[in-house]
Amino acid sequence: MRNKKIWWVVGAVVLVALLAWLLSGGKKEEKVEFETAKVARQDISTSITATGTIEPVTSVTVGTQVSGIVAKLYVDYNSVVKKGQVIAELDKTNLISELNTAKANLSSAQSTLNYETANHNRYKTLYDKGLVSANDYESARLSYDKALQQVATSRESVRKAETNLGYATITSPIDGVVLSKSVEEGQTVAASFNTPELFTIAKDLTDMRVIADIDEADIGGVKEGQRVSFTVDAFPDDHFEGQVTQVRQQATTESNVVTYQVVISAPNADLKLKPGLTANVTIFTLEKNGVLAVPSKALRFTVNDALLKKDQKIEDIEAPHKVWTLEGNTFKAHPVETGTTNGLLTEITSGLKEGQEVLTDFSISGDGESMEGQQTQNPFMPRPRNNKNNQQQKK
Repeated sequence: MRNKKIWWVVGAVVLVALLAWLLSGGKKEEKVEFETAKVARQDISTSITATGTIEPVTSVTVGTQVSGIVAKLYVDYNSVVKKGQVIAELDKTNLISELNTAKANLSSAQSTLNYETANHNRYKTLYDKGLVSANDYESARLSYDKALQQVATSRESVRKAETNLGYATITSPIDGVVLSKSVEEGQTVAASFNTPELFTIAKDLTDMRVIADIDEADIGGVKEGQRVSFTVDAFPDDHFEGQVTQVRQQATTESNVVTYQVVISAPNADLKLKPGLTANVTIFTLEKNGVLAVPSKALRFTVNDALLKKDQKIEDIEAPHKVWTLEGNTFKAHPVETGTTNGLLTEITSGLKEGQEVLTDFSISGDGESMEGQQTQNPFMPRPRNNKNNQQQKK
């Protein structure tokens, strides 16, 4: 009876051991899966973003050089005007009076000149015959010279009065569209210290431009001729195209932020773009189309012994840039030369052929748990050797 109890105990121990083995070591082993990508022709581009303001390429502010009351306005907002077209007139009453006064002064000066001319000629004749003194002759000649100068001065006064009268009629300096009007009929404008602004005329609204403010950290990559895409809030679904036409050297500092102005062409055949709209600009500082490229993370991928399965091996090389392929049971490193990159894709100039598959990342799964590869896992975190050890440590 005692021996029979012992066998029951031994059987129970064996059963418990078998159950423990099934719970710990009977599970699936870890599985390593690799991500791959094909070497393919890709379009690589880099860009910077900024905001800017849309404005006409050519706009002229029209003012007046004389003071007076606005007597008549012939245009309004959005009026289409031609070069030389009369767009406003000032009251001419005072200007006409000034012109008449100048003409009267000229007539008086001319009469004085006629008298002094005849008097000078008489004294010259008498002086030549020795009948008058040299002092009398010089006095007559001086009066004659003054009369000549007075006529010249009066003539210039007439010309000035005529010019000022002409300024009272304001004409358009260019063909274009009136963008703004700053005065109304009956308003007095004074041109004593500066030229009052009456109108702003845009030459051609089908040819616009964007003045974008580019941060100093990005301005080094901006060059004339680069392609630009931009949107405006007024038409959020429309994408407008242009190109960089000028990179201005003058810096602007605001709130300790240094920016540079970049001029971008903005064709506007459908007249959707209006002066003053804010543009959200994307400048493509680098564009390469149809070049062999791989994901940039393929150049950061590396293989170590921990990833190897049974019968797998590694063929490594020394090279500044390399990518890995899995050929059968062999992880093989390939030296490559790289070109341009935008962070996500990197151009491969030599070392690989189109269509080759390269390793980019790995993941480890098993026992209902998984672990990401080297691209997403923190390299400083310890990695478990296997799930059996984990189960034993938990116990």
